[in-house]
Amino acid sequence: MKKIVTLLFCISLFSTDSFTQAIPQTVDICIYGGSSAGVIAAYTAREMGKSVLLIEPGRHLGGLTSGGLGYTDIGNKYAISGIARDYYRRIGRHYGKFEQWIFEPHVAEDLFKDYIKRANVNVLYAHRLVSAQKENGTIQSITVEPSTSSGKAQIIRAKMFLDCTYEGDLMARAGVSYTVGREDNKTYGETYNGFQLMNKHQFADGVDPYVVPGKPDSGLLWGISTATVLPNGTGNKQVQAYNFRICLSSDPANMLPITRPEGYDSTRYELLLRAIEKDPKLSFKTILKPDRMPNQKTDINNNGPFSTDMIGMNYDFPEATYERRAAIQREHELYNKGLLYFIGHDPRMRKDIQAEMLKLGYPKDEYADSGNWSTQMYVREARRMVGAYVMTQANCQGKEVVKDGVGMAAYTMDSHNCQRLVIEKDGVKMVKNEGDVQIGGFPPYPISYRCLIPKASDCKNLLVPVCLSASHIAYGSIRMEPVFMVLGQSSAVAASMAIDGKTSVQAIDVAKLQHELTANPLADHSTAEILVDNDDPIQVVRTGDWTRDNNPKGAYGPSYLTAKGGDVKTVRFAPTIKKAGNYQVYVYVPKLADASQKTMFTVSDGKDVKSMTIRESDIRVEGQTSGEWVSLGKLKLATGTKGYVEVSTNDSDGVVVADAVLFVPNE
Repeated sequence: MKKIVTLLFCISLFSTDSFTQAIPQTVDICIYGGSSAGVIAAYTAREMGKSVLLIEPGRHLGGLTSGGLGYTDIGNKYAISGIARDYYRRIGRHYGKFEQWIFEPHVAEDLFKDYIKRANVNVLYAHRLVSAQKENGTIQSITVEPSTSSGKAQIIRAKMFLDCTYEGDLMARAGVSYTVGREDNKTYGETYNGFQLMNKHQFADGVDPYVVPGKPDSGLLWGISTATVLPNGTGNKQVQAYNFRICLSSDPANMLPITRPEGYDSTRYELLLRAIEKDPKLSFKTILKPDRMPNQKTDINNNGPFSTDMIGMNYDFPEATYERRAAIQREHELYNKGLLYFIGHDPRMRKDIQAEMLKLGYPKDEYADSGNWSTQMYVREARRMVGAYVMTQANCQGKEVVKDGVGMAAYTMDSHNCQRLVIEKDGVKMVKNEGDVQIGGFPPYPISYRCLIPKASDCKNLLVPVCLSASHIAYGSIRMEPVFMVLGQSSAVAASMAIDGKTSVQAIDVAKLQHELTANPLADHSTAEILVDNDDPIQVVRTGDWTRDNNPKGAYGPSYLTAKGGDVKTVRFAPTIKKAGNYQVYVYVPKLADASQKTMFTVSDGKDVKSMTIRESDIRVEGQTSGEWVSLGKLKLATGTKGYVEVSTNDSDGVVVADAVLFVPNE
């Protein structure tokens, strides 16, 4: 009898239904949400020696990064550090490059799975949060249930919790303060928050909003709100539009036809025809923005006045039930599929646009378990924590600089439209989009540790790296997938420190956290790479007259140096080597319209000197960036500062750029 009991116990441990057992599971760190931030946080926590459980409500890892957003929003690569940077280096190796920021969905997810496998992270798939049990300001445990199938609830106890969802469900269940929608500009002294009627992604003047043009009694076309125009900057609870980042294929051997979706209604897309009629410059590429991915695939995003954003149809999503959220996601899926079908098949569509659409189809080798369509809707913004510190427009624009930065952001303050309205201009009623903001022009800036943690009075053992504490418009700059990965790593290290110190997330030594992130960027104690930026006052020496360009497009970091011919001018990058060994050397080369066709470099290990030329025509830049790392070969470097890379204006025929040099250890 004893043998039979033992056998049954073993079966329960290793069966696929093992997580439905009633016995609570206890770990050091519980991470809710298998987004890109969640995976990197889980990997980091395991590397820090902690027991970890990663809970993902769905069936896939990586969130938007593996869900179709392969044309990565970067802003400035300098802002991306640590394991996040390693992620894009590994993507690069997959495609035969040093680093790459555009990729196919399955390649992204396979890499996330590899991180999970290498760190031996325990993942609980298809389970969603039911409740959080909190005592004296500390989460004691959470209860989760199967997301789609029947089964018992599971109780998870942990010392520290991370909410890595796009919705902020754990944060909300734990009673942490949060907000939804757009603050009034007066709230934080901003200028780009609240109601904003601007000209980007906007209809041309004169697009009629009525079912029968010129006849208000016929009613408004689908998707147009009856809301009134408000003064700019007025706050409200409307949420910026969601869509899907759509992966299609142009490879005839790997594409399925785009067919008429369930519930298709062509009247939903009438405004697109009117927009094209009013603005003939609209084309296939300006309607759908089909950014090209490897292997003849796309990452399609919203663009122009009428596109994949389902404007105004997501207001209740952030706080909706799971069932209502599923319905909203299905509505967005059908809207997007219907748009693709409409463009390709409606006889009224302009023929050149239609012809381009018919070159694409659903990819056979992506999302095979969900009808070749992503299961991850682009939830651009849902809940946002109101934590120990709130990041605002002032942080983005450098008017307020935090000292406790544990990551950086660099993207434009970006909000998609929130509603479609009828406005009157010169006595004519017309349709306009409202809510779109795209304000940039600032260098990378630090993100406060305090915006990742709740107020101490709310919760003492929770970190929130995705639905972090920021105003709507500042969140629009921070909310990029690589940044979420960076903040996931920072949160995991902070949680580990809090456990080791037997303290709260509010009481950890942030200076020690910052040092750990810098000294051990990959969380595995490997030798860190050495970046020497042109602004470095110790490791960079100039000769001749160089101009410092502040925050130019394509720079690595906040600036680069430029010079033209005449007397020979040089910039020498001499790293301080703390660990002798072999280093692969790369120079960052921004693409400039007036760049010299060739640039001379001198490379030395402190003994031998070698000269080489980089030709501008050989530099191929892909994705949302204007520069690329170019290999200068390998150097065997001793400790000290004898090795160097020097850029020269010698024999140049245009502008020469000195930006950054990278020394990557070959261990």
